[in-house]
Amino acid sequence: MEIFYPITPAHYLVLSAVLFGIGVAGVLSRKNLFVALMSLELMLNAVNLSFVTFSRVNGDVTGHVVVLFVVAIAAAEACVGLAIVIALYRLKEKVDLDLFKSLQG
Repeated sequence: MEIFYPITPAHYLVLSAVLFGIGVAGVLSRKNLFVALMSLELMLNAVNLSFVTFSRVNGDVTGHVVVLFVVAIAAAEACVGLAIVIALYRLKEKVDLDLFKSLQG
């Protein structure tokens, strides 16, 4: 006989917190700009999961609408971030975050 454990909203919130923590650790500990951008996307997706969870719990669509805006902002951030990476690579031929210190005017 199988024992069935239902997945509750708390499970989704714990998963969201873990993903957000992994994203924060990736942003703070890595020097590579690509890894930092991917970690930032992971943090945005963790927040999206929380928004959708609270939206489902409350029974409204406000969280879903906010998630659509966050996805649009994440797409724009990815475009701008990749443009900065390309410009930095053309200038210094590296993509380390420490190189941004030398770009100050």
